[in-house]
Amino acid sequence: MSTIVLFGATGFLGRQVRELLAGDPRPAQLVCPGRADLDLLSADPGAVAAFLREVAPSVVLNCVGRMSGGHAELFRGNAGVTALLLEAMAVAAPRARFVRLGSAAEYGPVPYGHVQHEEDPARPITAYGISHLAGTLLVERTREIDGLSLRVFNPVGPGISADNVLGRARELMRAGRADLGPLGAMRDFVDVRDVADAVVRAAFVAEPAERVINVGSGRAVAVREAVKLLAEVCGFTGEIRESALASGRAGAAPWSRADVGRAWDVLGWRPSIPLADSIKAMA
Repeated sequence: MSTIVLFGATGFLGRQVRELLAGDPRPAQLVCPGRADLDLLSADPGAVAAFLREVAPSVVLNCVGRMSGGHAELFRGNAGVTALLLEAMAVAAPRARFVRLGSAAEYGPVPYGHVQHEEDPARPITAYGISHLAGTLLVERTREIDGLSLRVFNPVGPGISADNVLGRARELMRAGRADLGPLGAMRDFVDVRDVADAVVRAAFVAEPAERVINVGSGRAVAVREAVKLLAEVCGFTGEIRESALASGRAGAAPWSRADVGRAWDVLGWRPSIPLADSIKAMA
């Protein structure tokens, strides 16, 4: 029986991956270390290697990451954790598959209407995007490890946090107000359950031909329209204001739409959950 190690199993994305793996018919032991067991934000490579040597995984999934914070926090949470796991795997689990969650922010701003393909130049201009690109480059360049980096676009759905624009809007609406930042950007929203499906497929796919794969819906939707739909689902009838400051993570990219052809070619994956269903699940 194979062993799958899932880091970040209690987070927004990791929780869905854990649920999907728990119901997967393929025989596998699932190990989900928490921070009390092994804190990847403070552990050294030797401690991680000792843990992996004891568990002997065939797959290591990294759903640990940071969406906000200073430059050092973002790099430690996104690129640093990836570097730590790759270094430990090289000595303790060199034959295991490694899958990390990256971000569409790695691309940086693109022209309006452009569909972002994995071969496009990556030119992030935010610390968040740069930190994720560094993690993806480590996966691409570390040939000793069989690794994949999934560039996740804008995940939404059950368990969403206020770090996401729709999660923030939901919390404000629950409090009886909706003072948000500018909502004119076009975003590729993908359901977190679809993301989990892509992660599980990446864990089991045999000899993937590519190391970087977009995970999105393939559709660009105005954030303003998504917020209006959320208001309808929540029964919010107040005024939606766009007077707050834009998010430093996403404000620099007014357009985002994924080319998901590679995900189908490599993983046999396509998004299946409509945005309306995602919003209903989160509301």
